[in-house]
Amino acid sequence: MKKYFISFCAMCFLFACKNDGEKKEVETPAKKASIELPYTASYSSSWSNDISDADLKMVLMTYKDWENNNMTGLAAAFGDTLEVNMYGGDYIKKPTAEILKMFSTSRDSLSSVKIDMQAWNKMYSTDKKESYIVAWYSEIDTYKTGKIDSADYHDINQVKNGKITWYSQYKRPKK
Repeated sequence: MKKYFISFCAMCFLFACKNDGEKKEVETPAKKASIELPYTASYSSSWSNDISDADLKMVLMTYKDWENNNMTGLAAAFGDTLEVNMYGGDYIKKPTAEILKMFSTSRDSLSSVKIDMQAWNKMYSTDKKESYIVAWYSEIDTYKTGKIDSADYHDINQVKNGKITWYSQYKRPKK
């Protein structure tokens, strides 16, 4: 009886392992069918991260310079003219010296700034040939009056020839 039972189990196992000769094709990104997206990007949908680490460091240093109240270091990172889209909706395009006066006035009202840099991404538009470094961070500002303000930020920094020429900032206040 034992022999029949073992033989029966072995045959069940063999039938379960049957190969129909069909090969399962593994889908690779090159073999994926194109899907139709509901939108076409009006600016670009062709991106790489082909931006130098030196440009990344220069942009990240601007945040450290702001945190340390180093306006000279901040000024060195900007081109001659700077375009700024402020989180409040204001748009400014002026010589960097004029914008730095505004930034200095704002920074001088603070006794301390603490930045927690959470993430960044290097983005190079391969069709437009433009470089951007995007940063996500939290900032805690302590005013000289004692008021404390904290918010999460998302910034886009456009880099041309090793300098920031356009900057756009988005702010979400913390509760």
